[in-house]
Amino acid sequence: MVMYLNEERVGHLLRWDPLIAAMETALAGFSLGRVLQPVRNMMTIEEGKRYLGIMPAVADDAMGVKLVSFYPGNAGSGVPTHLAMVLLFRPDTGEPLAVMDGRLITEMRTAAVSAAATRRLAAADSRILALLGSGVQARAHLQALSLVRQFDEVRVWSRTTEHARLFAEQHKAKAMPVEAAVRGADVIVTATNALQPILKGAWLKPGAHVNAVGSPRPDWRELDDKAMANTLIVDSREAALKESGDVILSKGKIYAEIGEIFAGAKEAPISTTTVFKSVGIAIEDIATAKLVYDAACGKQ
Repeated sequence: MVMYLNEERVGHLLRWDPLIAAMETALAGFSLGRVLQPVRNMMTIEEGKRYLGIMPAVADDAMGVKLVSFYPGNAGSGVPTHLAMVLLFRPDTGEPLAVMDGRLITEMRTAAVSAAATRRLAAADSRILALLGSGVQARAHLQALSLVRQFDEVRVWSRTTEHARLFAEQHKAKAMPVEAAVRGADVIVTATNALQPILKGAWLKPGAHVNAVGSPRPDWRELDDKAMANTLIVDSREAALKESGDVILSKGKIYAEIGEIFAGAKEAPISTTTVFKSVGIAIEDIATAKLVYDAACGKQ
């Protein structure tokens, strides 16, 4: 019988520490060529408002597909901008194993990948975190990044001042103007749907680390050219060069995929200012779904 897991059940089964470790393993396998995965097929239904993504992947121990709707037009409506379902199969026989809600999977695996990257790329004594954006990804990143670095100060900025104020109250953070939030920060997260850059490279302290996870369209940007001129790491070269406006429009030079660093094929450039541009790839979702399924079956 095919298992069905709703978001509540997924949330009960999914834990940060094993998820962060699973993302390292999955992305190392991806960069070593052990994953069969095309670039996401993103269908435009209505430019700027409605998109549907199709994301299959096959690894040695997991096979599946995520269907994700990206509706930035939902912002402020009470309906999430990202909704998804994940279908999981046995890779050896092709038998369907589970169908599960993918909204929380998307939220948590994105932050878990950033946490894994931060553990390798950010200075060990990082103490100040700046969150640009105050939505679900800001919350998830605060939870995940706090497991890999001990932050004494958390700053938050949002284009909607009231949203930043509420986030700050709920999470013991400081709501600040964007430049003030970034200057002096050790780790910065950009998690917005900005069309034009909101983060300027001139604000970054030497040795800072940026996790850029928003604006997932080839003509949208969160970071300016000076920020993108720092040491650039991506989750997938092919996907970033097709989907990321930050990479495409800045003509940024990619140093490595994060999976190459996880696998030891490239050294982690911890002495430089680093930008990790994450567009999110299917193997992250399928590996997370396998983690959830195994937990549901009592295999963990």
